[in-house]
Amino acid sequence: MIVKIAKIGGLALVFLLVAGISAYLALTLIIKSEDTVIVPDLEGKDVVYALEMMTELELNTKVKGSEYTAIIPKNHVVFQEPQAGSEIKKGRDVKIILSKGPRTVSMPNLIALSLQQASIILEENDMCQDKLSRTYHTRMEKDHIIAQVPVAGTVIPRGTCINLLVSKGTQPLAFKMPDLSGLTLEDALQAIEKANLIIGELKSAYQKSTPRNIIVEQEPVSGQRITIGSPVSLLINREPRKAGSGKLFGQTAGSLFSYRLDNGFLNRRIRISLNSAGFTSDIFDDFVKAGEEIWLLIPRDKEATLFLYENDRLIKTQTYDAY
Repeated sequence: MIVKIAKIGGLALVFLLVAGISAYLALTLIIKSEDTVIVPDLEGKDVVYALEMMTELELNTKVKGSEYTAIIPKNHVVFQEPQAGSEIKKGRDVKIILSKGPRTVSMPNLIALSLQQASIILEENDMCQDKLSRTYHTRMEKDHIIAQVPVAGTVIPRGTCINLLVSKGTQPLAFKMPDLSGLTLEDALQAIEKANLIIGELKSAYQKSTPRNIIVEQEPVSGQRITIGSPVSLLINREPRKAGSGKLFGQTAGSLFSYRLDNGFLNRRIRISLNSAGFTSDIFDDFVKAGEEIWLLIPRDKEATLFLYENDRLIKTQTYDAY
């Protein structure tokens, strides 16, 4: 009886041992299958596609470097480690080498492209910009490519620097500078605006033998070749004011300027500009009702000239000495 019980107990023990081993092996295989993946074939694949695939498999992608190759396009995988088909755990690194494309490339056509577009294309082809020259052109837009060296289609090594000729746009019209000497400041300013020039620096000097308040010198001089939009500086014959004259209430901060519009029904655009030290800036620009009066404080730290425009027509100038 005892022997029989011992046999039954032994069989039960063997059964439990076998069941435990089987369960352990099964669990180990399950865990192992969950922690490992098969490395896919990345060679020849675009780097973006490779990165997306590695992310889905919970593997890390490490770029070891890049090399020129005539077979595999630029930014595609040339080599990988571990090789495709290898079984590795999730979270491990897969190292790749990327293609830089062929060592030589056909020079792209940059003619008529903007300088910004050309720079992008050069960068994409591992090229650089060398000399940049500019010239006027009757048909090519400003900042667009007129010519390139090497020319389009030339086979060149990557890394080559390219010379570009860029358009400055249509050349401004040129004409001879008119003679402003002997004119009053108002007449000279009207001639400057009519010629599509701009007012430069206004200075004054006193010459007893010359009529007062007329132009005695100009820059550019009469007959010089100039272009539209060029600045014109003038020297006006004015007798200097006595020290302390024209001060506002005994102060040296500035002088009051006033202007009253004629009576009427329509508002008028009044623009007042002040030229000082070669710079002209608007100090008032607004629509004003007929009959109203404008008051402005004019700084007197530097010699200045005031221009008043009514509906874009110059109607008044006034000069101020510094004190």
